[in-house]
Amino acid sequence: MLEWAWLWVFFALPLPLLIAWLRSPAANVPSAALRLPYGGLALDQARGASPVPRLRSVLAALVWLALLTAAARPQWVGDIVDLPRSGRDLLLAVDTSGSMDTRDMALGGQAATRFDAVKAIAGDFIQRRIGDRIGLVLFGSQAFLMTPLTFDRNTVLTQLNESAVGLAGRETAIGDAIGLSVKRLHARPQNQRVLILLTDGVNNSGELDPHKATEVAASEHVRIYTIGIGAEAMRVDSFFGSQVVNPSADLDVGMLSEMAQKTGGRFYRARNTEELAQIYHEIDQLEPSAADSEHFRPVDELFYWPLALALLLAAAGVIAPRLRDVRFSRALAT
Repeated sequence: MLEWAWLWVFFALPLPLLIAWLRSPAANVPSAALRLPYGGLALDQARGASPVPRLRSVLAALVWLALLTAAARPQWVGDIVDLPRSGRDLLLAVDTSGSMDTRDMALGGQAATRFDAVKAIAGDFIQRRIGDRIGLVLFGSQAFLMTPLTFDRNTVLTQLNESAVGLAGRETAIGDAIGLSVKRLHARPQNQRVLILLTDGVNNSGELDPHKATEVAASEHVRIYTIGIGAEAMRVDSFFGSQVVNPSADLDVGMLSEMAQKTGGRFYRARNTEELAQIYHEIDQLEPSAADSEHFRPVDELFYWPLALALLLAAAGVIAPRLRDVRFSRALAT
């Protein structure tokens, strides 16, 4: 069923006519001929002919109508879908700092970055959470809400897959990520608030201290499951030859454990892709609480169709006169 989000936008439809009407008295002032001393143009105006070609006027009107249609946000609302409700509100807070680009994980037998492993494993986790509201918070030097809590798992998955390392900055603001997540979960029932925080480092940015953020989360009954990702040994080649280093030396295990303990959650350590998959499998087994069933009507935005039409018509309005001039010049030349 077609619906309009902002149907009132069409009240602006006569706006161009109103502007033309307000400007018309100036064109009828007798002295106007003095300001336009071109005989041919004055003669056309005297005969009441518009200086603007009729085709361009029609195109301009169609462009205006298409723009208003796009601004009114047409939507196709689907049939009602019954949703099984487990009663969980899950927020995933994913670290996108620069260290998440470290290639100490593996996918399909090939070396992969930590962030690529998170995308693959967390993507499967999201697909399995049928009936839960899921949201996505990304954090680096700062934290921001990528996707609010929604039943639309495909949207969350798409947003996660389109994210990239460094999107929120190169540092790690764990405290800000928890603070933002607690704020977004505040309106939800107390027994349903769950935050899954994944990071590979230590808090070195942001305004909110992680310990203070943990106290706020505990007071708001937000259960935090923390996951520390990253291998403990990786061979690297340097000027002095090949050597084994610990790429997770900066991981703050103590802080992540304390966060989980104080909020009733649990700390997990993911040293490779298999451990990360097992962790999400364990979290996936969280006992859902009973809740009433809910209904959902999928909404597809259609504004981009009239917007594309407006752009095409505008382009035609620019190109058509130029083509006419070219043909006219060629006719004169022959």
